[in-house]
Amino acid sequence: MSLWRRAHPTATDLLNQLEQQAGAGTLTILRKIVAWLRPSTADSEQAGAQVGSRINDLRAALETRPELRANISECLRTWLADTHFFPAFASLGILPRQGFRSELRRRIYEHLNPAPKDPADLASMLSLIFTHPQDGEWVARVSDDAWLGLFMTLWHTPEGEMRPFMVRALDELLYALEMLSIWVAAEELEPDLVRLEPRMQIRESAFVGLQRELASFVRDYEAWLEGDHSRWHDASHARVMLDQCATEVAAFRRRAVTRGTSISLTYLLERLEQTLARIEHILDIVNLSDIQRSRETTLALFRELVSATTMRNSVRALWRQSIRLLSRTVTENASDYGEHYVTRDRSEYFSMLRSAAGAGLIIPLMALLKIHTHEVGFDAGTETLLYCLIYGLGFVLIHICGFTIATKQPAMTAARFASAVEKEGRGGANPKRLAQLLVQVTRSQFIAIAGNVSVALSIAMLLSLGYQHWLGEPLLDAQQQQYQQYSLSPFASLALLHAAIAGVWLFLSGLIAGFFDNRAAYLSIAERFKHHPLTRRLMPLHWREKTGEYLAKHNGAIAGNFIFGVLLGATGYFGSLMNLPLDIRHVAFSSANLGYAGVTDIRLFAELLGVVLLIGLINLAVSFALALSVALRARGVQIKSTSKLLRVLASEVRQQPSALLWPPKDTDKEATAAGGDKPDRGD
Repeated sequence: MSLWRRAHPTATDLLNQLEQQAGAGTLTILRKIVAWLRPSTADSEQAGAQVGSRINDLRAALETRPELRANISECLRTWLADTHFFPAFASLGILPRQGFRSELRRRIYEHLNPAPKDPADLASMLSLIFTHPQDGEWVARVSDDAWLGLFMTLWHTPEGEMRPFMVRALDELLYALEMLSIWVAAEELEPDLVRLEPRMQIRESAFVGLQRELASFVRDYEAWLEGDHSRWHDASHARVMLDQCATEVAAFRRRAVTRGTSISLTYLLERLEQTLARIEHILDIVNLSDIQRSRETTLALFRELVSATTMRNSVRALWRQSIRLLSRTVTENASDYGEHYVTRDRSEYFSMLRSAAGAGLIIPLMALLKIHTHEVGFDAGTETLLYCLIYGLGFVLIHICGFTIATKQPAMTAARFASAVEKEGRGGANPKRLAQLLVQVTRSQFIAIAGNVSVALSIAMLLSLGYQHWLGEPLLDAQQQQYQQYSLSPFASLALLHAAIAGVWLFLSGLIAGFFDNRAAYLSIAERFKHHPLTRRLMPLHWREKTGEYLAKHNGAIAGNFIFGVLLGATGYFGSLMNLPLDIRHVAFSSANLGYAGVTDIRLFAELLGVVLLIGLINLAVSFALALSVALRARGVQIKSTSKLLRVLASEVRQQPSALLWPPKDTDKEATAAGGDKPDRGD
């Protein structure tokens, strides 16, 4: 500890302060205790141990001061007798019902003109006691035994005086339980849910069934508390209804992937999940037949309420949460689409090779067109516009032809991997399956890169040789060839930095594709096109149906490819405007440029080819890392044990090292045994 840092007061010092302030209110007592417990370290593990040690010291000190302990307990009982628990149980930790904009305005206004706090309201009291933004973190790290011991020590109440407080707390919990069930039932009327499940309009959903069961449960429980033991109502049926509601919410999420989602729908489903979880917590707490589970859930709810309190008026927390919800609306669709980029057997492997080779036929023509556009001598603005069109329309053409750009894969496969990690948290996946998926993704990336690079390089070289043979002069003059060689210099031309920039644009294009795919599904583009008054005049029905289906299926890919091309084409221009060395290097175009560079020295050719492959690696690594990070954050999950996953991955590679580049013979059988259907292939 630093010599300049003041030593932390002992538990005896704290009790002396409380004794000197005889008659101090509950708020003062609790604030002083929490301030004394608050750890001095930012390390979460050390903080938990430090607070646990302080709790033990405080309990031991209180045991030696029975009179002070009795006074504190009496003060707490007086406060709890008039405290309202319902607002905390029904709102803290659950997304607000008014939506993002209204909640943002409320939080900003609270910062500018805070509302007065009512110590008789538990939600307000928590905000007055836990005043530091990091309080939720260290509170979560303290063990159950430590918190339970502290509460029992402070709550030193004679057994005969316990019942009134228990009954009052249970009444508040039951009221919160009933109100939460009413809110869940009301969500059945939301248009977004009806759009996903039209049958909700003609049949009773599990949400309404849950509300009716909980209403009956609450009435019978209240009668039981009043002494009518014949009215005991077991919560088992309510838990069955809770499971059915959770199943419906999961079904809504699955349908939203194919039928489109929105921030408001994602927000609604998240709030439903939180509300159902809170109902389950309350059912656990009021279940007095299992005291151990009731105590554990009470402590879990305490931690959740403290954490929610520290973020209740935080604009930053609301913004992060909303960004996560926005990311989820995009990455949900990308996850489903990512299935198309994972090869599981040899037929899919060679299909990917053919698709990537097809793109390799078009890319050299795009690269050559860009080179000659530069030589024409247009002004910077016109040249940039033409670059954007060459890239954008070229990528769209590649997609329409059914070909694959290798570097388009990571943004989609990362979302697919994050989806598998989310299932891991729910018991659906394990490190072995995640490692196998990584091997499949690596193999798919390799063969796609091989298809793009080998064909693009070969076609560019053949065009150069053919032009030289038939016209007697090189396709590119000496200066142009030298520039293409220079552009592949990893340091002199900053090729590796420019490859990373292209990786960022690849990541963004994946999000854009997911966004437009989602909007197409949400807006029912196929049906709108089919029934649009103008298209009905211009096209017969079967044309409208086919065109509408194509737009609905490929809307995101077309938009993502075109915007990706625009980003590639405009980077250099905006770099020159800002006087920054900004440009892009894309592995497929770099391989074509190498073919046009007229390199005759075998050693130099091998070195530049190595740079091309390194550019591809950076393209893939940057886009995959960014996409995986966003997809994991969007789902609120993380890889449980990275070290364990890497060990399992290393074990898989040792067993079949060739599987990283070549699909084993039994892959097809393994995929079938795992229940995985072969997805349709397409860019």
